[in-house]
Amino acid sequence: MFNSLIKVIAPGETVFAHCDLPCGVYDPAQAKIEAQSVKACMEKYAASSDPDFKARAVAIKEERSQLVKHHLWVLWTDYFKANHFEAHPQLHSLFNEATKLAGAGGSKGTNDVAVANKLIGKIDEIAEIFWATKK
Repeated sequence: MFNSLIKVIAPGETVFAHCDLPCGVYDPAQAKIEAQSVKACMEKYAASSDPDFKARAVAIKEERSQLVKHHLWVLWTDYFKANHFEAHPQLHSLFNEATKLAGAGGSKGTNDVAVANKLIGKIDEIAEIFWATKK
């Protein structure tokens, strides 16, 4: 009886999806927008002498840095597949470097705009590969 039930509910054909949802939901622009917000918070922090404003700028910068990491992790783990990593062997390193630049040793731990610029640069490199995979 169990085997009969399995035959009835088993799919007739196995299909494989490239990503969790139909393609088009992933975009490195989300990470870049957040990284640009991180940079803007750093610039506003540097331009202010108000300690309360500076504290808010740091808090927002840290939230946005975490969002950068989130968006990068989604691309790294959900969008990119083995064939992408084979074709672009530097991709793992780029993601590792970018997420570290968005972490405590990067934009979360400093108000140095140069760190934000490096982060944006890494995201741009990832985006270039992302769009190459869409062709």
